[in-house]
Amino acid sequence: MTQIDPPADALVGDWLTLSDVATRLNLPLSRVRQLLRDRKLIAVRRPDGTTGIPAAFFEGEPVLKGLCGTLTVLFDCGFDDSEALRWLFTADETLPGTPIGAMAAHRGTEVNRRAQALAF
Repeated sequence: MTQIDPPADALVGDWLTLSDVATRLNLPLSRVRQLLRDRKLIAVRRPDGTTGIPAAFFEGEPVLKGLCGTLTVLFDCGFDDSEALRWLFTADETLPGTPIGAMAAHRGTEVNRRAQALAF
C-alpha cells in the first residue's frame, strides 16, 4: 500500500477507514478489499499510520459516478495511487476546481478528457 505525504493528505481532507467504507456500501470488509485489489478504489497509508480512502469518493452516491473509469485512465498513464490522489484533489483552473469536485458536479467527461491528455 502506498504511503501518502502530508501535503497530499491535506489536499484530500476527509478520510474513511476500510470499515467505514464497508458500512457505507453495505458490503463485507473482504469485498471492499477486493475493490481495492481491482483498483476500483484507492486506499493509502496516511502520515499517522492509518489506512484511508477519501470520503469524497462517496459523495451523493454509493461510489462517485465515473470514479472507476477515471482511476483506470490515470493508472494506464502510469500514475501510482498517491499520484492519482494528488491529481484528483489538486485544483485545475481549466475545470474550474478540482477533478474530484468536477466529478461530483457531474462533469466527469471533462475530467476524463484531461486525464487522457496526460498520456500524450
